[in-house]
Amino acid sequence: MSDTARAAFEAHAEDYDAERRRLLPCFDAFYAAAVEAVGLAGRPPGRVLDLGAGTGLLAEFVARAFPEARLTLLDGAGAMLAQARERLGDRASYVIGDFADPLPEGPWDAIVSALAIHHLDDPGKRDLSARAHAALGPGGVFVNAEQVAGESAWLDAFYVERHERAARALGATEAEWAAAAQRMSHDVCATVEDQLAWLRDAGFPDAGCLWRDGRFAVLVARA
Repeated sequence: MSDTARAAFEAHAEDYDAERRRLLPCFDAFYAAAVEAVGLAGRPPGRVLDLGAGTGLLAEFVARAFPEARLTLLDGAGAMLAQARERLGDRASYVIGDFADPLPEGPWDAIVSALAIHHLDDPGKRDLSARAHAALGPGGVFVNAEQVAGESAWLDAFYVERHERAARALGATEAEWAAAAQRMSHDVCATVEDQLAWLRDAGFPDAGCLWRDGRFAVLVARA
């Protein structure tokens, strides 16, 4: 994540969660699909690493679904992790760092991420796919609940317009949408097809899109 993007998230840490349901119209289905993807490991996860964990939204859903899981949250914005600590307390450990750097030592039963990996450029996403594969134990899953690019400029423009229309229908204000658009201007989104190809190239024998709604998708790969 760039320093500019990190500063933007630091500045919005306290009101980030309150806005999320308005700015992510598919909130419930999106996070439910991500948690379901964690369950595809076929066993309760023991160690879970959350990349770009932010305020701990995804981690909280995972913790509820898998109460025995030991969670590690990694994020570059200390103010966001402070919010996560208020949410999860001693239920998790917290690491301030950049997931473009070496990952915390595995093996992990699940590596998850929500709306974060698009801060990497495409070579960075490919590299992260390989590093996630290396850090997972046998049968472990990599779950990327992500904002994705359209398959063409025409479709991408439609998805963006659809997203804004749905967010405003849920009550997003001019100021909220403007701030969200400013944060999204730092995003480097990739198509579902490209990201699945990178996962397969990284060595994941199983990789697919479990769920999608326009700009938002949940990708899962099993080591």
